[in-house]
Amino acid sequence: MELLARIPKDRIAVLIGKGGRTRKMLEKSSGASLEIDSATGDVSAIWNQEELDPIVKMKMPDVIRAIGRGLAPNRAVKLLDDDVFLRMYDIREWVGRQPNQTRRMRSRLIGRNGRIRSLIEEMSRTEMAIYGSTVLVIGDEDGLALATPAIENILNGAEHGTVLHGLEQDRKRMRIQSRSLDSYNTGNTSSEDFDALVPGLARVVRLRAFDYTCSRSNHDFILYWSLLRFNRFC
Repeated sequence: MELLARIPKDRIAVLIGKGGRTRKMLEKSSGASLEIDSATGDVSAIWNQEELDPIVKMKMPDVIRAIGRGLAPNRAVKLLDDDVFLRMYDIREWVGRQPNQTRRMRSRLIGRNGRIRSLIEEMSRTEMAIYGSTVLVIGDEDGLALATPAIENILNGAEHGTVLHGLEQDRKRMRIQSRSLDSYNTGNTSSEDFDALVPGLARVVRLRAFDYTCSRSNHDFILYWSLLRFNRFC
């Protein structure tokens, strides 16, 4: 038996689910039998060695921790995917152990009617949970690269407007980099992609092409006129 994590006692019922449905779902997804100690909150796993997936075994503690820190089980189980990861923060590391400061920072992270949290999730395509003094976020590498600076900036006291503006700029920059990489990999880089990276580049290319066309036309005209005059004197 392997100890996976210890969760708050008020989250044990969420981990088990109505009629044990959540527990069964987690066992089916992981291939392990879960043992839950209701007195301590310890969650352990008994693994089927014949069907053991080492990646799932490595990531299962994160699933349990995420549920224990407020994330819905149907969201937390996504952490078993190869490209989904967990990042956790303890608000007390920024504001100390005064409960009123923790509540204030928690409110800043959530925003009015949950607006700030929703915007961070939407713009970074991640999922967040705020429980007690803990903030967690799950997502792929790109999503976490966008969401974690936003969360850390709020924890450091930045204004919401500044944080959201920076998040939008980071998202645009990441999109440009992704398009450029895709174009490089396929060998079909378009002028629009280059113009996004170097404003005005496409216009310069068009002007040079026009100048070249004009010079070719002048050259052809002079050659034609010279041949015509040669034929007249021959």
